[in-house]
Amino acid sequence: MADKVRVSHILLMYKGSERSTATRSKEDALTQIGEIKEKLVQGEDFAALASKHSDCPSGRDGGDLGSFPRGAMVPEFDAVAFALDVGADSDVVTTAFGYHLIRRTS
Repeated sequence: MADKVRVSHILLMYKGSERSTATRSKEDALTQIGEIKEKLVQGEDFAALASKHSDCPSGRDGGDLGSFPRGAMVPEFDAVAFALDVGADSDVVTTAFGYHLIRRTS
């Protein structure tokens, strides 16, 4: 079991999510993250999609969050990040910050 992982993510916040300045509704955010997931399934570039759509500052870096140990992220995010195989993408992950798509990169 890995002690650290490296992941990239795409985050869509919504009005009322933690630390959010987004104006989209929760329903709109969920619809949009589903559309982005479908683009990934169809082979679009994760980093390009993160740069274009992510509400996280990491979007400027293609969604790269760098390496982190267990427990460094909120529990829902942490559990998925450590469960993914390297190179795999998650389904939509819900946290207090909004909706995420996570790719484990190492």
